[in-house]
Amino acid sequence: MKFERWQIEGGNLSKPRVNIHRLKPDEWKRLRRLRLKALMDAPNAFGSTLERAMGYSAENWYRQIEELVTFVAAIEGSDVGMARGAPDESDPKTAFLLSMWVTPEARGQAVGNQLVQAVAEWAQTMGFTQLVLDVADDNEPAIALYERMNFRPTGESGTLPPPRTHILEHRRALTL
Repeated sequence: MKFERWQIEGGNLSKPRVNIHRLKPDEWKRLRRLRLKALMDAPNAFGSTLERAMGYSAENWYRQIEELVTFVAAIEGSDVGMARGAPDESDPKTAFLLSMWVTPEARGQAVGNQLVQAVAEWAQTMGFTQLVLDVADDNEPAIALYERMNFRPTGESGTLPPPRTHILEHRRALTL
């Protein structure tokens, strides 16, 4: 589905309205649909694999929403992106930004900015003082987004889990 980059509202040009929604556990099918699309579109951007995710049960998807705050972006009633947040179990002041993805058709329309902002606001509301993420070193569009949103490299680096240990990634942090 292709979205109009600009609409006419009251005689003025404006970008399409992006609606950000926090998923509830009973919306697990929505999460599943988006997550599988993300893993198909950008398999080297995530720790999980499409094959693994396709094997998850309904209970697993339901539990993911209970355990990870999950935001979905929609334009004109169609889901176009997602991002999740989770506490860092090793640091009570830090939360993670996870599973960030925007459909190719919706890129360049500030959807990513709004998803990052939703997770950052959740983290701040929960009392976290830092939001961190891991991004592949060669994912230039994502790095550019995170730079614009003031995420700075921490100096920590690593690789994706098997079978993609050849993909290097680094950590970025945002002070909340």
